[in-house]
Amino acid sequence: MRIGEVAALSGVSIDTVRYYERQKLLTRAPRSSGGFRLFPVETIERIQFIKQAQELGFSLDEIRQLLNNGGGVSECRRVRDLLRTKLTELDERMKKMRDFRRALQKNLAACERELNEHGQDAHCPVVVNIERKGQARKRKVKGNSR
Repeated sequence: MRIGEVAALSGVSIDTVRYYERQKLLTRAPRSSGGFRLFPVETIERIQFIKQAQELGFSLDEIRQLLNNGGGVSECRRVRDLLRTKLTELDERMKKMRDFRRALQKNLAACERELNEHGQDAHCPVVVNIERKGQARKRKVKGNSR
């Protein structure tokens, strides 16, 4: 199959197929007498595997490792360990996102209170807080430079 057919059937661009080939995620395709790359049909499944693995959060380096091994017991253990690592990373990101969400909620509540209490004379508490922290940092830096 030519590169355009592979790309269309895989749901990726021609540039993506070329990139995967350069990254050694796909075996180098032989060329026809006319200079066209000729890919085996299995390339489509391989590209779909790569895309699915990316959607699960695997990097291309990690995917390359998965593709370059046979799949026996040691491979299964390695994949298990990789999945554990990915779950830990995901849990950490989710915790940071929950913390950030709480901070946003707190700031939104402060803004709502300020607007309700002071109307047109309101001063954004988020901006005021940021300015205070910036001034405190400046004083601290100035104090350390003496």
